[in-house]
Amino acid sequence: MHTERPIVGCRCCQVNRRRFLITGGAACAGAISCLGVTGLAGALPSEKTRIRIIYALHEPVQNRPDWPNQGFDFVPVMDRVNAELRKQCPGFEFLTSMAKNEEETQKLLAEDGAAPVDGYLVYQLNCWNKAVQPAVATGRPVLYADFQYGGSGGFLVYTAAMLRSKAPNFGFVASSRLDDVVAMVQCFRKGASPAEFAAATARIRKERTAKSGDLGSRPDPVKTLSAAECVRSLKASRILAIRDQNAGAADPIAGIPVERVSFAELNDAWKAADRDQSREVAERWVKGAARVEGVSKETLEASAAMYLGMRSVLRKHAANAITVNCLGGFYGGHIHAYPCLGFHELCNEGLIGACECDVESTATMVAITELTQGRPGYISDPVIDTAKGQIIYAHCVASNRAFGPKGEANSYEILTHSEDRQGASVRSILPLGYMTTTVKISSKKPEIIFHRGRAVANDPDDRACRTKLCVEPAGDMEKLFAEWDQWGWHRVTFYGDLKEPIYALAEALKLKVVEEA
Repeated sequence: MHTERPIVGCRCCQVNRRRFLITGGAACAGAISCLGVTGLAGALPSEKTRIRIIYALHEPVQNRPDWPNQGFDFVPVMDRVNAELRKQCPGFEFLTSMAKNEEETQKLLAEDGAAPVDGYLVYQLNCWNKAVQPAVATGRPVLYADFQYGGSGGFLVYTAAMLRSKAPNFGFVASSRLDDVVAMVQCFRKGASPAEFAAATARIRKERTAKSGDLGSRPDPVKTLSAAECVRSLKASRILAIRDQNAGAADPIAGIPVERVSFAELNDAWKAADRDQSREVAERWVKGAARVEGVSKETLEASAAMYLGMRSVLRKHAANAITVNCLGGFYGGHIHAYPCLGFHELCNEGLIGACECDVESTATMVAITELTQGRPGYISDPVIDTAKGQIIYAHCVASNRAFGPKGEANSYEILTHSEDRQGASVRSILPLGYMTTTVKISSKKPEIIFHRGRAVANDPDDRACRTKLCVEPAGDMEKLFAEWDQWGWHRVTFYGDLKEPIYALAEALKLKVVEEA
């Protein structure tokens, strides 16, 4: 944690620019320039609005796998925010600080009790660092901002929870345009109530949210099963869930049987995979890719062996879907190749390969793939950008046959897994101009949630996950912020306007439908 406090003398002349953010120190001119502070508090007129900025992150230079990626340097990001606020908000004093968790945030708030501030700007740079909750609990006005492709998961989940709690002092901004953040910071004013501040930020956010363009889409007739046929297919399906070393039956979801399989069984299947066949699969992947970067031949062959191992386990258990705790298994040494490319290949074949042992999303993939007679979905970590009026579905796995195994293939790239720059994963350059439907079935309550939108872009940004499909949602962007605390971050995206078949399937499964946009 770093807090910038007015002090006498210079404590930071012997530390470099980056270490300044970590070790503290506020008075030397170079440090003040770096952080964008307007000056010492003692020299500021009393009428200035005093705002504490809290950057919620692990470290200034990321030291672990997480969004945006290991090794990411947040210092230029913070510098830019500080400089713009200093430039565009001359009537303000900004105290810049960092916090990894609630405890560090509480220490900052205790300091502010002795020297009160007029409000807080909490910038979510990494996903799950809890800084906004203690700030909102002070009752002072709080503006919560997302650093997109960095803090977006926590931002969406925590924002939804704050909206549900009806916190009267809470405003938020999810925009790739820094000017939108600045405009909302200017809503902090002495004498204004917290509720007036929150209302002002909401008005600005709505005014500045890009309106969806023409949602007319390219023709895409979807052939679907009847709801009754789909239900029968779900009962005949089977999901294999590989979370740890445990094995055995698990609770079904949406009528789909679920079986737990151990890491050891999958790893044994990986070891037993034919290496010549693995080499052939890897060569086919490379030949089909538009680009391969940062991934060795050995890594590709290990990934191909993982694909063959997963197919073997699926056959052994008479299953059509497999989901693996990929990060926990890989970092724990239980598996020795990421399954990303294997998931990609399985989904291209009409089977289901799903990330992170997310059984809800896997069941959703099974259900809608059956419903659409083969269209694959892909799990994503969504990001909302009001500046573009888009929701972006980001993950390191996606099929490149969005219309099913016999449909037209789109181009793809083979890159490292984004968060840790290891292994092999996929950037699928997905088709544009088509309607998509994004869905999730709950295992905790009899509900299914969905929204629709038109695919408009593939974002190549190097931050966060590799595949990033940008969609203009059909409906109310404001409403899209409301459900993440109840449903978690993951959603599953399919090509096609599936509203009517989803309602029919929900009725057959006795599920309540939640339209989140």
